[in-house]
Amino acid sequence: MLNKYARAFFTRVLTPFAALLIRIGVSPDAVTIVGTGGVVAGALIFYPLGEFFWGTVVITLFVFSDLVDGNMARQLGRSSRWGAFLDSTLDRVADSAIFGGLALWYAGRGDSLSLCAIAIFCLASGQVVSYTKARGEAIGLPVDVNGLVERAERLVITLVACGVSGLATFGVSGVHVLLPIALWAVAIGSTVTLGQRVVTVRRESAEADAIAQGGNGA
Repeated sequence: MLNKYARAFFTRVLTPFAALLIRIGVSPDAVTIVGTGGVVAGALIFYPLGEFFWGTVVITLFVFSDLVDGNMARQLGRSSRWGAFLDSTLDRVADSAIFGGLALWYAGRGDSLSLCAIAIFCLASGQVVSYTKARGEAIGLPVDVNGLVERAERLVITLVACGVSGLATFGVSGVHVLLPIALWAVAIGSTVTLGQRVVTVRRESAEADAIAQGGNGA
């Protein structure tokens, strides 16, 4: 849902920055790689230590590279299969680092194996949600469904909750409960989204098979 509206807005906002990077000779692939590296570093350095505010600041600064690299490719007229593959693959790496960092916190100083398990579930379910769409498209289906919680929603819910929870370091009370709530919300939303995509692929595949059989019968 957020992908549909937020992506268009931020693309317009980041277009001048993308144009500047092009002028100084930076490639879209370099932006993709550096952006992912920044997200991974922010998540795996700060989150396991419970530094949720500063970790989220670092991650947020780099996560917009996902919009900048595509914008640069379009301005250059260089959209390619390799660029799409690299971007999609490194998105999965970045997501894994975020939820992996949270799992490490709860497995260690966060002292909650149940929330560690939920963070791991969020990591795994997010990967499977993405895989169902990619696999459905690979077998020739449109997978015409957005789903309740896509990647943008997972990131926004998690990062906002992490950032606000991190304000506890500055003496803000009561905010520590937001992160567990967010993880549960992402876990449930991802499960619903997975169900939506599986149902959609099943329906579309049945329709495609019926059309193919009708064509063969003719």
